[in-house]
Amino acid sequence: MQVGVETSRAVENKRLFVVDDDEITRAVLQFMLHDENETHEVPDMATALRKSAQQPPDVILLALSIVQQHGIAVLQSIKAQLPKVKLLLVAPTRDDPLVTQCLQQGADALLCKPLTVENTRKQVDRLLGRINRTVIPIHSI
Repeated sequence: MQVGVETSRAVENKRLFVVDDDEITRAVLQFMLHDENETHEVPDMATALRKSAQQPPDVILLALSIVQQHGIAVLQSIKAQLPKVKLLLVAPTRDDPLVTQCLQQGADALLCKPLTVENTRKQVDRLLGRINRTVIPIHSI
């Protein structure tokens, strides 16, 4: 039984890649997201791009460490090869200047540690267009 999973999401085919050189973080994110999404752990960008040719992802959760290894240009490279993909940057903190640079140059959103199931799913759902913001008008009496 899946707890806290909407049935419509469990059967929806949204593909996520978790690209991180840290095996533990990859496993944690995959565990948090696999109930509602087809989630793949990928250890590096070369593997992610190879796998994307056969199965393009809807969202890539990209570790800041991957950007540090490849340089900021990796964001434009991903977007050029996968123009529809959304990039969710996973970082230890939002205070790193590279985080700001990534958000200005292609990352669609930021997920900061410590990672929680609620926040991780919320960020992914937002990027997948699943969150409908309902506006309830308030009338004064």
